[in-house]
Amino acid sequence: MKDYFMHKSSYIEEGAQVGTGTRVWHFCHVMPNAHIGVHCNLGQNVFVDAGVTIGNHVKIQNNVSIYQNVTIEDEVFLGPSAVFTNVLNPRSRISRKHEFRATLVRKGATIGANATIVCGVVIGVYAFVGAGSVVTRDVPDFALVYGTPARIKGWMCVCGLELQFSTNHEHERAQCKTCGQEYRKNGNAVQALSKA
Repeated sequence: MKDYFMHKSSYIEEGAQVGTGTRVWHFCHVMPNAHIGVHCNLGQNVFVDAGVTIGNHVKIQNNVSIYQNVTIEDEVFLGPSAVFTNVLNPRSRISRKHEFRATLVRKGATIGANATIVCGVVIGVYAFVGAGSVVTRDVPDFALVYGTPARIKGWMCVCGLELQFSTNHEHERAQCKTCGQEYRKNGNAVQALSKA
């Protein structure tokens, strides 16, 4: 007996693994050898390709397709109609499956509605990609990026609010006004500091 929910209009292929408490809503298709963690939510019309790995507590909104060589870590949010690619120069008559590039979305990242993630990039821990953005290069941990192509516009807390950094000795520092988490910044590298 399965320990996850699947709407009757969805199809999970033999060999796919779906974790406890995960909910798979209308018209979804999960291919063989896909691995979906525990307590995930797949909205309407989500496609998960063969061999894809999705971590725990991931929320995938409607109309998202996750293709081969895309890895989604724990606690990621994928907004409606976010797009992943897996080859840079597709042609209808030329097979380039051997050229698929890996894409990694790290723990806690948010990808906004209608954002496009071009293959071969890493979206950093708790990074935030604004709606409608086109990501063509790696996104650092905690970075807020948006635009076409996406550029760094700020920095985000684990709780999802924008951070304001100020200079403190050799590093810039910030403390979230909501949750109190502290951060240190050096160039484009942001590190969350341990809470006392």
